[in-house]
Amino acid sequence: MKYGVLGTGMVGLAISNRLAELGHEVMIGTREPSKSGDKLKSKNDAVKIGTFAESAAFGEVIFNATGGAVSIDALKMAGQANLNGKVLVDISNPLDYSKGMPPSLFVGNTDSLGEQVQRAFPKLKVVKALNTVTAPIMVNPKRVAGGDHDLFICGNDAGAKETVTGILREFGWTNIHDLGDITNARAVEAVLPIWVRLYGKFGTAMFNFKIVQ
Repeated sequence: MKYGVLGTGMVGLAISNRLAELGHEVMIGTREPSKSGDKLKSKNDAVKIGTFAESAAFGEVIFNATGGAVSIDALKMAGQANLNGKVLVDISNPLDYSKGMPPSLFVGNTDSLGEQVQRAFPKLKVVKALNTVTAPIMVNPKRVAGGDHDLFICGNDAGAKETVTGILREFGWTNIHDLGDITNARAVEAVLPIWVRLYGKFGTAMFNFKIVQ
């Protein structure tokens, strides 16, 4: 399968490299490919490099690995025509660093970034996923507790969620909880305030949550 990955930070690199390792065709999208090229080529030669628009056009499935504050702008640069009808795995979080650390959320309770993305691109099949763990765990959950921990997804399109679940299982996830439609992104994104504080307490991001009943 062909994947477009928007964003060249730690998350975008982890996702694109892992997909390439699994044998998929991948193009990572960046605002300025000419400035990012050498850095990205050194990570994985199999990953193509392009603009946001080129990456979105290339991928059958798109990963939004951009920072939450710029996600909608990045998707606008990717272009409606390149996104319409496709599945978007939205990893972004609405983190607001304007007052320093720890960050707050710039949207929550009655709305979410996932919903804002879906409203802005109504023909895009948005699935919120992977936003509650750090990048190395996203692509290799066995790095914590042998993979025995939990991940949440939500979105309006059942077929899109099946597609994303399949990708997540390729990454190694076994405990995947479908919370329902995209409004559940409000809850999934609200995990971040406690996640940030646990990161501060533990001094590492290599942890995750496990649901017990």
